[in-house]
This record gives sequence, structure tokens and C-alpha cells, in this order.
Amino acid sequence: MKEINGEGYKWDKKEIHEDCPAIVSYFLAEKKSSPVIIVFPGGGYGHRAYHEGEPVAKWLNYHGFHACVARYKVRPIEQQETIQQGLNMVQLVKQKIAEIPELKDQRLGVLGFSAGGHLAAMISNLSTPGLVDFQILCYPVITMGEYTHEGSRTNLLGHVPTDILIDRFSAEKQVHPNTPPAFLWSTVNDASVSVMNSYLYAQALQENRIAYELHLFPDGRHGLGLANDHLTVKQWSDLCITWINQHFTDTTEKRSETND
Repeated sequence: MKEINGEGYKWDKKEIHEDCPAIVSYFLAEKKSSPVIIVFPGGGYGHRAYHEGEPVAKWLNYHGFHACVARYKVRPIEQQETIQQGLNMVQLVKQKIAEIPELKDQRLGVLGFSAGGHLAAMISNLSTPGLVDFQILCYPVITMGEYTHEGSRTNLLGHVPTDILIDRFSAEKQVHPNTPPAFLWSTVNDASVSVMNSYLYAQALQENRIAYELHLFPDGRHGLGLANDHLTVKQWSDLCITWINQHFTDTTEKRSETND
């Protein structure tokens, strides 16, 4: 696995579909004390959507957050290797920020779109407690069961997955009391990934008493990304930034109050 500095870096079509897992870093030059957020673009586990990668990292940078974009393995996927690769990526980023004095105590979050949301959710639930501090899931694929996105399931689990595989890789069935807090949003009329995915995950979080914020918009096609061209849905980005700032932008004073 390799790390690429995102400054001045552009993906071309060939690179978007490279098999080599990599992390493209968009760390703020001044190493400002701030959370680090790893972005997982969507693409049904068949490709990685550019507009859900670099533009999102730069949006996070604009708001003062360090970012990385994960170039994870897509079809063909052998034995669900992408999930373990995602876990390895998060562990690598955690190790890297631990080496930077200004960042070593900062929060680490994951942000995923569509199938990338499934990957981010699985990482959040399967990682060791404390590795991931928060998760942001945008019109996510969550379940491999009834309401799944067929393309994502086929690419990850194969054409005829067993019930055991379906349960094992349904993120709503992996939620536990140490799952990190979540911010979720979807559009109700999403024709590609049913909004039921977000409902199922929110229900699992509720049952396990995990803090979460869920936003559902009445209209909007799948794959909107930052949704800058959609008057209503684009509100998600401001809501998300507010959520991060309220809960995960620590200062020394905040930590002192928490420990008192």
C-alpha cells in the first residue's frame, strides 16, 4: 500500500481503476490541529467515483480538516479482501498521524458514499475500539440483504452469496456498543440505493445506544456527492460540518472539561 501527496495530484481514468490500494493525502500544510477524515468514494465496488473523492477532500480542507482519499480494491474482489484493506488503510493513517505532534491526539473519522459508505460502516464496526472516532455515511449501501444494492453485493460477495456471507457483511448486523457515532443522509426517492439502508443502520445504532444524526431529503438522484447543484440536498454539507465541529473538534479546554 502506498501513500500519495494529493497536492497538485490528478487522477486520470486509468488511475481511478488501478488495483493497487493507496491513500492520497490532503493534509493541511500548516498541520493545523484538526480531525483527520478518510474519504471512501462510491462506485458499487466496481469503480471509484472521482467526484466523491478529491473534491470532497478539498471541501474538508476548506473547512479546516485534514483529509485522505482511499483508493481501495474494486472488482474483481477476492474473498471480500477490500474490507480488510480498508481496515489496513485506517490503521496506516492512524500510525502516520501519531508521528505528527500536532495531530497525534486528534480524532480520526471515515466518510463514505454509496458502496464507500458500506466500506466505511464496516470499518467503523470491525476496527478495534478507539481507532475510528466517527463515521459519515452518504446515501450508503448498508445491508447485503433485502434492500441491498445488487451491483455492490455481487461485486463484493459474488453472484450467489450464502446467508452467512450476507449476514457477515451487512453493516447493520455488525453494530455494537462501541461503534463510533454516525452522521447519515440519504434521499427518500433514491432509485439506486434504497433509503431503507439508512433506516436499518439508524435502527441498529438506536438499539445499541450509539449517538447518530440522520437527515433524509425528499428528492434527489443517487450519487449527488457534495450536491452543489441541488438546492435542498446541498444542505447536508453544512449540517455535516456543524456536527463535526460540535462533537469532534477538540481543544485543550474541551478535553479538560470532559475529564473533570
